[in-house]
Amino acid sequence: MPSPRFDRSHTDDLIAFIGASPSPYHAAANVAERLEAAGFRRLEETAAWDGEAGGRYVLRGGAIVAWYVPEGAESTRGFRIVGAHTDSPTLRVKPLPDTGAAGWRQIAVEVYGGPLLNSWLDRDLGLSGRIVLRDGGERLVFVDRPLLRVPQLAIHLDRAVNEAGLQLDKQQHMTPIWGLGSVDEGALIRFVAEEVGVPAGDVTGWDLMVHDVQKPSYLGRDRELLAAPRLDNLLSVHAGLAALLAAAHDGAAHIPVLGAFDHEETGSDSTTGAGGPLLETVLTRVVSARGGSLDDRSRAFADSFHLSSDVGHAVHPNYIGRHEPGHHPVPNGGPILKVNANQRYATDARGRAVWTAACERAGVPAQVFVGINSLPCGTTIGPITATRLGIETVDVGAACLSMHSSRELCGADDPFLLASAAAAFLEG
Repeated sequence: MPSPRFDRSHTDDLIAFIGASPSPYHAAANVAERLEAAGFRRLEETAAWDGEAGGRYVLRGGAIVAWYVPEGAESTRGFRIVGAHTDSPTLRVKPLPDTGAAGWRQIAVEVYGGPLLNSWLDRDLGLSGRIVLRDGGERLVFVDRPLLRVPQLAIHLDRAVNEAGLQLDKQQHMTPIWGLGSVDEGALIRFVAEEVGVPAGDVTGWDLMVHDVQKPSYLGRDRELLAAPRLDNLLSVHAGLAALLAAAHDGAAHIPVLGAFDHEETGSDSTTGAGGPLLETVLTRVVSARGGSLDDRSRAFADSFHLSSDVGHAVHPNYIGRHEPGHHPVPNGGPILKVNANQRYATDARGRAVWTAACERAGVPAQVFVGINSLPCGTTIGPITATRLGIETVDVGAACLSMHSSRELCGADDPFLLASAAAAFLEG
């Protein structure tokens, strides 16, 4: 069996990537920066595109689509796509953020996605995202130091909490504090503007969110585990990027593509989500830029395959009864194939065969995840893009614990094993 293409240095790089990507906007920008370093060129959506060979990408907010056209690729050449998402459950700042009570200054937030709320309590939180200026310009925001905190109620004031369980009201109990004093209207945006270095009066829009400032780290006696925020789903974004760069050469049988989308945690229905037209538009223009017709596009799509990559559940040693008895994915056991008969995942027999072949070529072990019948199953961008594009899709990922926590856990080998299999898929 061949050896995996990547090794633990890939996980080292993932740690740096996650640390530099506290928001979807930072994640997409960091992917773009790495693509530029590898010789890829950004295309503006409002400009005409040429059909030249080489690496290109489109950056839109918190989403990015990148691809490499091999020299001589005909207009009917199919695509091999790795899809992932850049967003994670968090707390996002409301339009009128400055609030407070009882002498505390607080920031009004809205729960984004489906986070484990308790995991955000008593964490040192920074602030990140983007601001939009009066002239239409954008600036990224990254305040990576302890700035906010959602304090939990002391046990002396909630004596039954350990027996009755923690009850959190999203509106009442999840508002972070950031200082003392009376409510100061406009204070947060003045602070952000100063951090970024622009006049506060020039800031007319913002997409801001909190993030845990604790850095990713290896964990365990033998450092065989990785604890980090936003493994869901920056692990897959990073793996897909590494796979694309490995597959970006003129000998590729298909056009390798990376699609990293925003808003998966809220349903993917947006201009930058997988349910929107971004990927379809890009792929169509890649065909037409090389002189392809509508019929050529249909032929290219029919010769394409999509690898939807998102984290999945490792078996939890303290809650074994919540897992399907015959399917127990474990950390460092290799990437997981995700299967659901009700199409919450897009995997079918053909997809399983394609994925199995990719893992075998990559020299990577593989596992299978299927949910227990008594609990509803999550979903991914896989069924969404399969429905929109009609491109065959298989759902895969890396096994982790504490999904949707502010800090998740996976095997330290699984990121590079997933990247190795994804590279083999793109090259297949």
